[in-house]
Amino acid sequence: MNELIVVADDEPNILISLEFLLKRAGYRVVLARNGDEALAAVQRERPALALLDVMMPGKTGLEVCQALRADDSLAGLRILMLTAKGRETDVAKGLALGADAYMTKPFATKALVEQVKALLEHHE
Repeated sequence: MNELIVVADDEPNILISLEFLLKRAGYRVVLARNGDEALAAVQRERPALALLDVMMPGKTGLEVCQALRADDSLAGLRILMLTAKGRETDVAKGLALGADAYMTKPFATKALVEQVKALLEHHE
């Protein structure tokens, strides 16, 4: 395994817990604290998956998702959106912009790891 995942969230406690959870599941993790850092990290690191919080300072997760999808060199990247906004219109917007999956906060840690694993299985 050992796939690389970029995790972007402006909430330090969420970043720390996601990093711990994903490393424990065997993934390598790069953290970003806002949308601009997330975009730069994905372009620099070329991860298998980007976990993006929707509401972040600078670029939102949706804007980052849109920018990543516009980059042909990142065509294989899987994108999982994380958000406290779980309305159907929010989910539909994220998926329309190119997200592969959407999870609302709070989420069960086991469900998140299973979702990541499922997305990365489709990646190979």
